[in-house]
Amino acid sequence: MRPSPIAKVSVITTGRGSGHHEHVYGTKKPTLWWIFFGKRRVTLPINVYANEHPDGLVLFDTGVDTRVVTDPDYWPDPVTALFMRNIFEWDIEPSDRLGRQLELAGYSASDVSKAVISHLHADHVGGLGDIPQADLYVAGEAWEHMLGPHPEREMVMRRDIVVLGAKWNPIEFTPTTDPLLSRFGGVFDLMGDESMVVVPTPGHQDGSVSMLVRRANGPPLLLVGDLTYAEELLDRDQVPGTGNPALLRQSFAQVRALKEQMPDLIILPGHDPLAPDKLQVA
Repeated sequence: MRPSPIAKVSVITTGRGSGHHEHVYGTKKPTLWWIFFGKRRVTLPINVYANEHPDGLVLFDTGVDTRVVTDPDYWPDPVTALFMRNIFEWDIEPSDRLGRQLELAGYSASDVSKAVISHLHADHVGGLGDIPQADLYVAGEAWEHMLGPHPEREMVMRRDIVVLGAKWNPIEFTPTTDPLLSRFGGVFDLMGDESMVVVPTPGHQDGSVSMLVRRANGPPLLLVGDLTYAEELLDRDQVPGTGNPALLRQSFAQVRALKEQMPDLIILPGHDPLAPDKLQVA
């Protein structure tokens, strides 16, 4: 395997959101019960991962749009608004916009050449407007789901995804002879140099993906989006309260098997509050 050109990986936080305890840790309670009557909440960051590559800055996800708190008409219909305002509470400032947070981290939004989207929920695609020049990559299943009826009721905002000029590209998985990754059923080598390899990890939403990042210095990273909200939950096979439990457990097992073969692998969920510490230690 050739040496990786990835010089640095940074975590960019675009605000915070609080969700129900049941959403994060799972529950046997009926979904509608905890959405409307759950009292315990967990506050988590909305993270974006920035990967420095010689061909440009590559993002994994783009965070949330500040309009979720500033625009009273952000949710397009009363039913969606009723559910989303009960499911999530947001703590987002104007300065949490992706472009501004990239500047604070020493980058410019114009540095971004590509962005891989783990899935199309609004808190993962909200910064697309700040990086119009970037090539955007998403799995075909996620795109087809977005084109279905009422995707906004699952927090997939079609109006913010299918926009004029957006440079969307399908992630096309191909077989691999790499024994570390063959269990995932296919891979997508983003840069063609094995430094960032996307793999399917279904369960949270149709077309959910993760990305293995091999760095020039330091242990490898697996960016997993919302597959889990904390690495220890994945280790315990404790699935969240949303998604397809059977598919989540299947993806959990594949990730655990990968870590057995790569003991120094660092797993970074999209809402991991420990991500800055993990990257600093690594």
